[in-house]
Amino acid sequence: MDLSVQIERWPLATAFTISRGSKTEAVVVTVDLSDGTHRGRGECVPYSRYHESPEGVVAAIEAMRPALARGLDRTALQSEMPPGAARNALDCAFWDLEAKRGGRRAYELAGLAEPKPLVTAYTISLGTPEAMAEAAARAADRPLLKVKLGSGDDRERIAAVRRAAPQAELIVDANEGWTEDILVQNLAACAQAGVTLIEQPLPEGRDDALARIKRPIPVCADESVHDRASLAALGGKYDAINVKLDKAGGLTEALALAAEAEKRGFALMVGCMVATSLAMAPAMLVAQRSSVVDLDGPLLLAKDRPDGLRYVGSRAYPSESRLWG
Repeated sequence: MDLSVQIERWPLATAFTISRGSKTEAVVVTVDLSDGTHRGRGECVPYSRYHESPEGVVAAIEAMRPALARGLDRTALQSEMPPGAARNALDCAFWDLEAKRGGRRAYELAGLAEPKPLVTAYTISLGTPEAMAEAAARAADRPLLKVKLGSGDDRERIAAVRRAAPQAELIVDANEGWTEDILVQNLAACAQAGVTLIEQPLPEGRDDALARIKRPIPVCADESVHDRASLAALGGKYDAINVKLDKAGGLTEALALAAEAEKRGFALMVGCMVATSLAMAPAMLVAQRSSVVDLDGPLLLAKDRPDGLRYVGSRAYPSESRLWG
């Protein structure tokens, strides 16, 4: 098995800002696996929040060369590498390679129905209430907006966004930016604005307050959930989970995580890091069973890779095999 790994940088159309900072490019790591006849590809986004770097992820993938030479497959990969971005890229490359080898689509290999187009959220970056209102007004015709919050003026921000986009469904992502003392007030402001879901208002590991209050709108775990091992700690605090392949460590675990979460009574959201369509394509398979889809990464780029997903407004179409799977 031939392995190729590289770091790629994709400029964004505009700066992307959340509670932890701002960026102007998406830095991704791509993997190519080839058996000499067929090639499989995968993409991941190293995330410093989880102590990852592009160079560290490349090193972790390169360290798998001996195992690949010994015949490592996708099943064995799950125990050879921990969940995270590095395993995600390799896992998705394995899925793509298996599909190409067998002349079948990845959804068939997973025992799933043919995927359908889905409406994705469109992200409004964190900024001043005025700047966020301007961004929301430009996107007001989109059916679902994801509003980044996470600092002192959040009640003004969500009110301003609602005034600018009165017809759009709003979901909120605080990216761990709230504290317990402002939790109830901010949840109330979101409820007043008609927000239908809020992601990760409190930091991972310091979110017990969610179990002690009446939640006026459903709360979704993001940073607090990675793989199936994370689920046991979420009961009573969260109503939904955000499945991201970079956290779960690939499509294989993401599908298993989604199934187990449903058994435990959690609603499903599928999310992404800011990345190209190569990262979105496998996530579209998990998205088919999710009530909220947030796969707008390519829409935030100045330019997507060739053969990327087709977006018509906010409707994302499943990938063609020449891209992935």
